[in-house]
Amino acid sequence: MLTTAGAAGAQKFLPGIPNLGVKADTGPIRSESGVGALMPWADALWAVTYNSHTYKTGTGLGLYRIDDQLDIQMVHKSDGTHANRYVHSASNQVFIGPYAIDMRGQWRFIEALKNDRLTATMTHLTDPDNRVYMLSMEGLLYELDVSTLKPTLLLDLNKQFGIKRPHFKGGCTAQGRVVVANNGFYEFGDLQAGLFEWDGKNWRPLSRKPHMDCAARNDMGQVLYATGWDESSVLFWALVKGQWKRYRLPKASHTFDHAWQTEWTRIREVETERFLVDVHGMFYELQPIAFQDAVWGVNPICAHLRIVPDYCSFRGLFAMAGNQNTPNRDNNPLGGQPQSGIWFGKTDDLWQFGKPKGWGGPWRAVPLTAGEASDPFLMTGFDKKVLHLKTDKQALIRIEVDFLGMGSWETYEKLTVPGYKYHVFPAGFSAHWVRLVAESQCTATAEFIYT
Repeated sequence: MLTTAGAAGAQKFLPGIPNLGVKADTGPIRSESGVGALMPWADALWAVTYNSHTYKTGTGLGLYRIDDQLDIQMVHKSDGTHANRYVHSASNQVFIGPYAIDMRGQWRFIEALKNDRLTATMTHLTDPDNRVYMLSMEGLLYELDVSTLKPTLLLDLNKQFGIKRPHFKGGCTAQGRVVVANNGFYEFGDLQAGLFEWDGKNWRPLSRKPHMDCAARNDMGQVLYATGWDESSVLFWALVKGQWKRYRLPKASHTFDHAWQTEWTRIREVETERFLVDVHGMFYELQPIAFQDAVWGVNPICAHLRIVPDYCSFRGLFAMAGNQNTPNRDNNPLGGQPQSGIWFGKTDDLWQFGKPKGWGGPWRAVPLTAGEASDPFLMTGFDKKVLHLKTDKQALIRIEVDFLGMGSWETYEKLTVPGYKYHVFPAGFSAHWVRLVAESQCTATAEFIYT
């Protein structure tokens, strides 16, 4: 069922292909037509499309409604860059892009925020029944009255944290705090991005490396997860009972190593009470509960190259947004007209994508003191495993494994590294997490490669 749609509405389906297509105008200006957010609501699947940079850099974008027959129609045109989505329970409205949609499918346009690049909508800390927070890619944090749709600017996060090139993405409220992510990373060593939390009074930076999404349920312990990355690997955070824990995951590709290349990677619930995580070219399944205050429900599903700005369930199908063709103001002279697809299938289809593989590690030329342990690095779910180690002088490195996932570490091996050494793990060997401990002072690099 393939269709294309624009302001004029949908065309007829072609049988046998469970996809929908959306497009932006041929231009000028040619930009993007990414599907920034999906939300099942009011007997339909709603979608917003986005261009590359503010409302001035592309036309033909807006709000789409997809019905039970997968017939797609643009219901309102609003050129801009939006990827927020959120259910506000007290008012029974969905916020998606610059729109509020009620339970009858009647939508209202948030005129006052039409020129902001909206990337996250979050629960209000003190007045959750009447207001929500709205975050823009430029780092502006608003509170919005859910009845009048009047926004009030609360803070410019760029001024708060000295950010010169903002690229804010996900945000979430849980455990009495707001957490927001900024993936504005353009060169190795860049410290302009970050993960930040706010208790309603004070802001605190958790990291200055790029981060993309934050998500939590309102029950089951309210564990708040956040994704990011640095030069070494994917960063995976979990807020458990008010305490942050940081883990690391492999990268499936280096083609996501830039702020523009990681938008938007999501943490989403697509099967009831089960999360999926898409980050750096890999899908993972994720248990939303932290048992015994530890995270041990992470398992890789597949590697992929697709840009997946959002995904959700709709009528028993797995709906996956895309951003397939981006001229981006003709910086790609072979791009042509901006267009994207929404793919429909089953969640289990993801296991037919590329086999899980990747690389990364906890250290990249890191000065270490004797006894210093690395972050836990994911080991489960991968096939062949090799560890590469490099030190500035002869050093003793201890490999520890946590095969239960509970933070119970056992010594696997001690390696004397004379400057460089690799270790091949036996076929079939695995544990949930692995970490390294420097038993002597050194500057070390460590990278696991899973194939």
